[in-house]
Amino acid sequence: MRPVRLMKVFITRRIPPEGSAALARAADCEVEQWDSDEPIPREDLEQRMAGAHGLLCLLSDRIDKKLLDAAGANLKVISTMSVGVDHLALDEIKKRGIRVGYTPGVLTDATAELAVSLLLTTCRRLPEAIAEVKNGGWTSWKPLWMCGHGLSQSTVGIVGLGRIGQAIARRLKPFGVQRFLYTGRQPRPQEAAEFQAEFVSTPELAAESDFIVVACSLTPATRGLCNKDFFQWMKKTAVFVNISRGEVVDQDDLYQALASGQIAAAGLDVTTPEPLPTDHPLLTLKNCVILPHIGSATHRTRNIMSVLAADNLLAGLRGEPMPSELKL
Repeated sequence: MRPVRLMKVFITRRIPPEGSAALARAADCEVEQWDSDEPIPREDLEQRMAGAHGLLCLLSDRIDKKLLDAAGANLKVISTMSVGVDHLALDEIKKRGIRVGYTPGVLTDATAELAVSLLLTTCRRLPEAIAEVKNGGWTSWKPLWMCGHGLSQSTVGIVGLGRIGQAIARRLKPFGVQRFLYTGRQPRPQEAAEFQAEFVSTPELAAESDFIVVACSLTPATRGLCNKDFFQWMKKTAVFVNISRGEVVDQDDLYQALASGQIAAAGLDVTTPEPLPTDHPLLTLKNCVILPHIGSATHRTRNIMSVLAADNLLAGLRGEPMPSELKL
């Protein structure tokens, strides 16, 4: 039986078709959407959120006290189409009794694939090589030209051996990696056993790794973790990759490390801010590969994420268990 009063739902962006369809089928909801691939202006978001019962947002939407105030007392559920929740004012959300859904697990494989792609692209200098083909720099086969660093017999350090960190190690192992190191809040012997990975301190991981992949969550402990000291610990031949959150890295310190030859190269799928300004110093460096946060960007993964976000939202509005609820 159709409810007397429909629940108002607001979606902050266009989302993949399967998620949109799931919400469109909800007879108990009145769905409004910002019909653009670009972010909704803040003032419009605050206006459109007034009286909403549910919000489906993205990791680029800042959900803070001011927006929650604008939404009002009706707001019961926030569903974010992301694993990360650092864009949500969780203390304020908890205080108001609002439930939160997120999308862990479903983007693990896609993000791990991207991490390996970015690592190989960076360590084998593929953007430089492509540019040389296009600009006439390719004049002959030369023994010392465009040489990079290979994974065979190497040591790989992973910062954060969670789902994504494990998936990255699983994909790198067949390349002939000799040794895996990892760091994090605590040892994870069961998960590490598959790769014979050793739990070490952050300085030890930085000093001994040929390749470092950052795959941790953004927390007060990890914010700014990869700074001047971290890069000074690293080998001059080491390659650094970050697919977690931009704030884990001090980008000024990374620029200095790359420009001075303190480390060999870096690949970033995340930056601070996002998007990175086109005049940012990191973009002037040949030994820095930067991608526009595309870790989960496969058609299949984004569709699955959108459906899970929609299912979380609808379950929360109906007072049912969410498929993936963040426990506050």
